[in-house]
Amino acid sequence: MFVAAEAVPFAKAGGLGDVIGALPKALSRLGVKVSVFLPRYGFVSPAFPPVASFSVDFGGEQKEVRILEAALPRSAVPVWLLDFPPYYDRPGIYGQNDQDYPDNLQRFAFLCKAAVVACAKLGEIPDVFHVHDWHTALLPLYARAEGVPEKTVLTIHNLAFQGWFPRSLWENLDLPEESLALAGQGDWLCALRAGILAAEFLTTVSPTYAQEILREGLGLEEALRAKAPNLQGILNGIDTEEWNPQTDPHLWARYSPLNLRGKALNRRQLCRALALAPENPVVAMVGRLTEQKGLDLLLPILDEIMALGVNLVVLGTGETHYAEFLREKETQWRGRLRALLEFSEPWAHRLLGGADFLLMPSRFEPCGLTQLYALRYGTIPIVRATGGLRDTVRDVTEGGNGFVFEEYSSQAVAEALRRAVHFWRQKPQDLLDLRRAAISGDYSWEPAAQKYLEVYTRVLSR
Repeated sequence: MFVAAEAVPFAKAGGLGDVIGALPKALSRLGVKVSVFLPRYGFVSPAFPPVASFSVDFGGEQKEVRILEAALPRSAVPVWLLDFPPYYDRPGIYGQNDQDYPDNLQRFAFLCKAAVVACAKLGEIPDVFHVHDWHTALLPLYARAEGVPEKTVLTIHNLAFQGWFPRSLWENLDLPEESLALAGQGDWLCALRAGILAAEFLTTVSPTYAQEILREGLGLEEALRAKAPNLQGILNGIDTEEWNPQTDPHLWARYSPLNLRGKALNRRQLCRALALAPENPVVAMVGRLTEQKGLDLLLPILDEIMALGVNLVVLGTGETHYAEFLREKETQWRGRLRALLEFSEPWAHRLLGGADFLLMPSRFEPCGLTQLYALRYGTIPIVRATGGLRDTVRDVTEGGNGFVFEEYSSQAVAEALRRAVHFWRQKPQDLLDLRRAAISGDYSWEPAAQKYLEVYTRVLSR
C-alpha cells in the first residue's frame, strides 16, 4: 500500500503526485497487488462509492471518517480516499496563498493513523507500506502503536521538506514517548527524521541524490548515515502513456522519432500562440519559481541570455519576487520573453512539444521529471549536473543527450546556453539526430518498478 499526500490525477503539487500516479501501475503490471491511500481534498469529488465508515481515536477524540474507493486511470489499482472534511475539505493540499495550513502536522499524522486503522478494519493489512516524504513518515510509528504488523519503505522525494514542528504540537498525536523520541529531543521535532529511523528501508529518487544526501543531509546526515546500508537511489520514470508525443491531445500536432514534422509544427504554433519571433531558438523553463530551481542564477544574466538571440518562455508559480522580475522583463523583451505564471498541465505539454531546449539550472534536483518529459518530446535539456539531472543527461561532447554544466553560477548557465544556441544555428542535422535519439529513449517506470519489487522482496525476507 502506497500512503501519500498526492497522486495524479486526484491531487498534485509537484513530482510526488506524478510518481504516486504512475509507479503503482507499473508495479501492478509486474504482478504486485498494490493500492494507494490518500486524502480526499476539497477539490476531489465526494461522489466515489464509500466502502467503509469507522471512527479513529485521535487527539483524545473519536473522529468519524469514510473511505471512498476510486482507481488510478487506465488501471485496476484501487485508490482509497480518506474522507474527513475538517482536515482535508480545503482548496489546497498543503496550504493556500503561499502559506502552509497551521495544522499540517495533525492533518498528515491523522492520515498515517487512519491508513493503519483502515487496513485493520477492512482486513487488508499489506505486506509492505510504502510511504513518501515527511507527510506519511510517521506511519511505521502508528502501525507499531496499533499492533499492526508492518514492513515500511520510506521514499525521500525531496529532503528539503522535512516536517519540523514545535514540540507542543506533537503532544496530542497519540504517539508513544519512546517512538516520538525518534523525531528529536529539542523544542522542535522532525517528522522525516522519525520516519528515517523507524522505516525498514529508505529510497531516494536517483542514485546520485542518494550519495549527495549522505554527504550533505540538510541537518539529517546522522540519521541518514545510520541507515546507509538500507538506503538505495532508484531513478524515477515517467508515465509514458500520459507523456507520449504520438498521442498527446494537448499538442497541436503529434509526432514520432521517424516523423518529426509534427515537432516543427508545434514549434511554429507555439511561437504564434505566444507571439514569439520564430527565427530564434525557443528555450523553456517549466517548474516552480524558487531558488532550488536556479532562478537566482537567471536574474543577473537575463539580459545577457536574451542577447544571445533566444526566445525564453517560463511556466510556473512560486516566489513573488521572481514573478515580478519576469513580468518586468517580459515588457522589456516583448516578443522574445513570455512569463506564464500559472500551473498548467496543457501548457507544460505544449511547451515541451514546441520548444527547442529545456533549461534546468537547479541548485539541487533529487530526480527531476521535467528533463525526462523533455527528452520524450525531443526537447534537448540544458542542465546542471546535480542529483537526477546528472543521472539522466550527459553532455553532447560525450555522445550524450543534452548540454551539462557543473558549477552553480550564472556564467556557467550563460556558457551552456551559448553552446546550445551555437549547436542550434550551426549543426541542424546533428540537432535533428539528437532529437530522434532523445524521443527513442526508454523513460518508462518498468526499470524502477523492478528495482522497487527487489526492495520489497529484500524487506520481506528479513
